[in-house]
Amino acid sequence: MKDIIIADHVIGSEKPPFVIAEMSANHNQSLENAIRIVEEVAKTGADAIKLQTYTPDTMTLKGALKIQDENSLWNGRELYDLYKEGSTPWEWHEKIFKRGRELGLVVFSTPFDHTSVDFLEGLNTEVYKIASFENTDVPLLRKVASTGKPVIMSTGTADLGDLHQAVAELRTHGCKDLVLLKCTSTYPADPSECHIRTIPHMRSLFGCHVGLSDHTKGIGVPVASVALGAVVVEKHVTLSRADGGIDSAFSLEPAELKSLVDECQRAYASLGRVNYDITSGEEKSMIFKRSIFLVNDLKKGEMINEKDIRVLRPGIGLSPRFYDLVVGKALKQDVKAGTPLSLEMI
Repeated sequence: MKDIIIADHVIGSEKPPFVIAEMSANHNQSLENAIRIVEEVAKTGADAIKLQTYTPDTMTLKGALKIQDENSLWNGRELYDLYKEGSTPWEWHEKIFKRGRELGLVVFSTPFDHTSVDFLEGLNTEVYKIASFENTDVPLLRKVASTGKPVIMSTGTADLGDLHQAVAELRTHGCKDLVLLKCTSTYPADPSECHIRTIPHMRSLFGCHVGLSDHTKGIGVPVASVALGAVVVEKHVTLSRADGGIDSAFSLEPAELKSLVDECQRAYASLGRVNYDITSGEEKSMIFKRSIFLVNDLKKGEMINEKDIRVLRPGIGLSPRFYDLVVGKALKQDVKAGTPLSLEMI
């Protein structure tokens, strides 16, 4: 499967995971906060920062829905008002893109309608994200695919049929570079509902790179996903959960994001290859293995009995795997107690 190049970043199975920090609504309607989030993300070693490009009017109608779910972070809120609170003003985008690029980040966004795609094209975005709730929006999929840019699509709230159609629409209409993100669209998500064992199956089924868009608390699920082959990890980020905001409860603070980046890189580094050899790093530790020692003084010609030998550290004598071989054998020489046994002695 070929690598995907985005700016000077490479997404591929032989590369460390591409980590995306999702700003979402965590700027709390402050451009200053938005810029600070960008700057803090750059310090963590993450590869990218992602926005969402919409207005409440491109998302819904006023009065269309009031959320009635006691388990929801947004219980009792009007959908229109949530989108008004969470939207990133379009006039901020250029400044955010500029600052992120200055700091070496890939800056991109999730569009939610045709107008937002056109707007992001004007900012020369290098990649697009399709959100879970939009992965069945066929006109939007076709519009994004027609740009020819790489597409990263979350798979939350979609069944297998939905995903087959979405992937087909993207590929048919111009998308050549696709990454699917295993996603559970609950906020926050319960790890038991994440089913990240789907990642390698999804990669095989759709023939594309696969990653994770994570809404759980903490970093355990993303790190585990890397062990299963995730090449992209997306996580919400905030300056401080104490600041509040509609997405803050399941977002990472900058220090936690840095831990995520570090631990995902460690997880990737640990994958290696199928290997049963003693590693070069282990060679100097071999001395701490056990070997066979004589524990009694014996004369040349005497037979070695079990009471005469013990398996002890350090590993400077005959390997314990030869234990049965040496019992009952005669010595070729006098040997003092405390001597590591060797084949030349018997």
